[in-house]
Amino acid sequence: MKDINVKKWGWILSSKKTENTAARDTQVNLQSLVDTFPEPMIVIGEDYRIKAANDAYIETYSSGRPDILGKKCHEISHHSPLPCDMSGEECPLMEAKKGSHHARAFHIHHSLGGRVFANVEVFPVGGDGGDALYLERIQSSSVAHPGPEMEGLVGESPAFSRMLASIHRVAHLSSTVLLLGETGTGKELVSQAIHKLSPRAPKPFVAVDCSGLPENLIESELFGYEKGAFTGAHSQKTGLVETAKGGTLFLDEIGELPLNMQAKILRLLETNVYRRVGGIEAKKADIRLISATHRDLDKMVLEGTFRQDLFYRINVFPIHLPALRNRPEDIPLLAKTILGRLSATPPVIRPDAMDLLLAHDYPGNIRELKNILERALILSDQEEITPDHLPALTENPEEFGPFFQTVVTLETMEKKYLQWALHKTGQDLPRLADALGVSLRTLYRKIERLKEDMPIVQPAPRSSDKTPD
Repeated sequence: MKDINVKKWGWILSSKKTENTAARDTQVNLQSLVDTFPEPMIVIGEDYRIKAANDAYIETYSSGRPDILGKKCHEISHHSPLPCDMSGEECPLMEAKKGSHHARAFHIHHSLGGRVFANVEVFPVGGDGGDALYLERIQSSSVAHPGPEMEGLVGESPAFSRMLASIHRVAHLSSTVLLLGETGTGKELVSQAIHKLSPRAPKPFVAVDCSGLPENLIESELFGYEKGAFTGAHSQKTGLVETAKGGTLFLDEIGELPLNMQAKILRLLETNVYRRVGGIEAKKADIRLISATHRDLDKMVLEGTFRQDLFYRINVFPIHLPALRNRPEDIPLLAKTILGRLSATPPVIRPDAMDLLLAHDYPGNIRELKNILERALILSDQEEITPDHLPALTENPEEFGPFFQTVVTLETMEKKYLQWALHKTGQDLPRLADALGVSLRTLYRKIERLKEDMPIVQPAPRSSDKTPD
């Protein structure tokens, strides 16, 4: 990749010109500047307007140079009347203007071939008659069309685009990644996308739900055990770390790990060595670790329930997964995609029904939206979806409240209240456990015990069910 001699071009562009040659020579200089580079390149002013563009940029973004010159860069690359920083993205031009130095950002651009991931660099290169000019280079790009590696990830909002950009930025590296987001936002789908886009894609992807493993079995599940290691260990067992050799290990809800296991995970990351339970042989680990949590790990570190040293190890590159309520503009596309996967002939959503979908808060995020739409599909007989087919959004939630006409036993009260609370939180079990002040394992056990005697809402399916996000 060719280096940019900022001082040289700054001197050329800011040099004094005669009245007769000023305008013409300035344009010649600008065009000469961008034409020396093979990658897409433009010169822009402080007002975002494009002063010059090379052939590579024209071929990528427009049908001809007159269509670009004088337009604002975000109008071409983002098809948006608003600058990047006003649409929820980083703006490298704004950063370059602040510090008078080169700035970089990772964007999703609209090219002639569709959406692409673009690594954008902006350099200050002097001025034109007193006006500052900036060189923008599209250093590299890759197709952003949904492929098999991005299966289930659906959206176009700024928040979703930032998440996708982060996925593509880190996928090809070996750094640990921490996925942060509420339950139901698709953390396992994101971890699978990172794996499939990485050099480790041909090797195994192994997902572990840390909240679903009994505390006394976590170590043996992760590291395996030798024959005779404990009562019932009649043969040797391979652990999940070994199963993921050469690939990716995904620790979902890592915040649920007890402190003693946190220490073992830390040692694994620091040394790449582990031992099976009951074994003495040190085995070499070859994994990339991706972790996820809905919890506030910073707060847990302060409370002493999560190791600070482990937090630093897993938090090298955090990715925030937006809640559905923070990207409502994606709901129509998500709804269309979900219905298309649920039915060969998906019904049309009537505008008044779509208004209800857009107004809902979605405490259960994508899972809840899928649940609502699947129910609507059944009620609509595969025809158009109307508000009548969305009872979860139209019924009075108080009908589910734990109100009684007579005195009942505490056990019955607990059953009724838990059923109501599950509905109220959109079956977001980690969130409900926090609200109730109990551990996730305690809540799981309580649900298992109570559902034996009376119908109760079941825990929501895991994100690995390919629910789109």
